[in-house]
Amino acid sequence: MSASHANNSAPSSPAAMQELRDFLEERRGSTAPVADLEEFEKQMHRMFAAAEAEALGEELARFDLDVPVVEIAGVAHRQVLRCEETYFASAGPVRVTRSLYSTRQPGERAVCPLELRAGLVDGRWTPLAAQQAAFAVAHLTPQEAANLFEKLGNMAPSKSSLDRLPKALNEVWERNRNQFEGEIRSAETVAPEAVTVGVSLDGVLVPMKDGDRTRKREQATADGKEPKGPAGYQEASCGTLAFYDAAGDLLSTIRMGRMPEPKKATLKQMLTDELQHVMEQRPDLQVVKLADGAKDNWRYLRSNALPKGIEVLDFYHAAQHLSAALHAAYGEGNPKAKSQFEKLRHILRHEEQGAAKIIRALIHLRDAHPRSKKIAKELKYFRNNRNRMRYANIATRNLPIGSGIVEAACKTLSSRHKRSGMRWRTPGGQALFTLRSLVQSDRFDAGWRLLAATYRHDVDLPDNVVALNARGPR
Repeated sequence: MSASHANNSAPSSPAAMQELRDFLEERRGSTAPVADLEEFEKQMHRMFAAAEAEALGEELARFDLDVPVVEIAGVAHRQVLRCEETYFASAGPVRVTRSLYSTRQPGERAVCPLELRAGLVDGRWTPLAAQQAAFAVAHLTPQEAANLFEKLGNMAPSKSSLDRLPKALNEVWERNRNQFEGEIRSAETVAPEAVTVGVSLDGVLVPMKDGDRTRKREQATADGKEPKGPAGYQEASCGTLAFYDAAGDLLSTIRMGRMPEPKKATLKQMLTDELQHVMEQRPDLQVVKLADGAKDNWRYLRSNALPKGIEVLDFYHAAQHLSAALHAAYGEGNPKAKSQFEKLRHILRHEEQGAAKIIRALIHLRDAHPRSKKIAKELKYFRNNRNRMRYANIATRNLPIGSGIVEAACKTLSSRHKRSGMRWRTPGGQALFTLRSLVQSDRFDAGWRLLAATYRHDVDLPDNVVALNARGPR
């Protein structure tokens, strides 16, 4: 027997709603303006929010069951307690009387049918309140979000509550990640004007709580070295799919980020799945693979996991390596190094055989400076990547020559991780990467619908049990 009706009657005298009615009636009967418009606006907002919370409390109470026994997933649970609880709602705190049930097994937590049937998130948030809070902490620190909600004058969750929420959401997301990502992809279509899809990945350092920062710095001091640099940081990973039109203009980007893990394994699988779905829809798209010179990135981009495409080494990384070779030859800050860089950079970017000419120039520099390991290293870099440096040809086809899209993703996805004094463990850090990826890929609403649905559960009544309320059986 499905439990589809409530057992709590609505309050006999909805005080907040009546106070609002009286307030509006009084103001409508007045011809004089209020003395202070800002204070009037605050007062009116408080009253509307209180009336909204009151109405929401009445509706929330209808999800409660007050019977001896309920069935959850086919298992009988007996009522053990009936008490009041306060929940976070978008309009403010809502206090409701509800029942708790248990199978009475040792160590088992009691469950609340009201929370299960209404889909309350983490046992304390209404779905809309949780959505708003999750969106806020995707952009702000928990303290900043708490300050914002207090200023807005509706719900006022604490810093600690806002800190716990994304971690709880992340636990659900990670448990269902493959399913959720598949459902989001299946609802999307590639823009008809898209002609190119660029696939990129890169790494970004994030400060870790378990990054062994103290030991590494102590070891550096013991070795007679100055303890500096990003000790205690580990490399997270970011990936993008970017869509371009025939003119080479960016249309949209799918962004994704993962906390540190060996070989960027999860991120690579996510990129593979995304690109496979795109190519199933649009096999006519030109695939362009962009990255810096990191060998692991190119091992993945060249693998059979991805369709064939044009390989492009990020032009700006190539230019940095060219600059490093010239500085090694002429000295950093030397005017000749600067003039040669401008000349050779133009050749690399605009001439058909630019990479070959750069390699010849670097061979000349190496021969002139045979003791310079740096010049030899940069020469090897250009030789290894020359087939990815056909910039003039690629640019004339309105295809991207830079991996700035993924570098921007690394910066923006990780910016919340790098606020002053912050250090992360994987669950909390991944929660932010996931929320920010959804927001920046215009997928937050779709992702939230999937998350929120996991919190809603049916609660049944045994066939011989009838739910009662103040107005009799239903």
